Amino acid sequence: MFVGLGNPGEEYRASRHNIGFMIAEELLRCHGAGNTERRARSIIQWARIDGEEVLVARPQTWMNRSGEAVVALLQAVGAGPGDLLVACDDLYLEFGTLRFRARGSDGGHNGLASVLEAVGTREVPRLRIGVGPPDPGVPHADFVLAPFGRPERVGLPDVVDRAAAGAAVALRDGIAVAMNRFNRRGGRPEGVS
Repeated sequence: MFVGLGNPGEEYRASRHNIGFMIAEELLRCHGAGNTERRARSIIQWARIDGEEVLVARPQTWMNRSGEAVVALLQAVGAGPGDLLVACDDLYLEFGTLRFRARGSDGGHNGLASVLEAVGTREVPRLRIGVGPPDPGVPHADFVLAPFGRPERVGLPDVVDRAAAGAAVALRDGIAVAMNRFNRRGGRPEGVS
């Protein structure tokens, strides 16, 4: 199951905080999308990655309540935290940096914190996508809720493409393979065109 974190509503669609939604949409674009459903406090669709069906979800709770939707999704499909790949922004990583991890802390991200608390474990695979560094003097909440700046918008399609490609690898081959191939800044990993 892939869960891209973000905030619902058109107002936040292009914000840094919604890069998880953007990656979910790219996964669906690249790997086919089934019918859209509203279920378990999320918008869900099914994709097919190398023959495997993958649930792609965009929680419709506010970011800091994402855990409520994730728990409802896991219960709805009879899955556990290890079946997840959660994608979220990270303002402490340079723009475009991808970081796959099998487990760990929330790193100060309220949406990820909500997920980890709700599922009761830090053993949740995740993809953090760099949207930083924050602008000096701008509160972090204002920075992540703002749209990407002009220079970032130029590179954003490549970042989303790389993140979706990495997510597909993680879902198909496991988080360790994605970590080895995608945890670096810039460029495309080997074997990805």
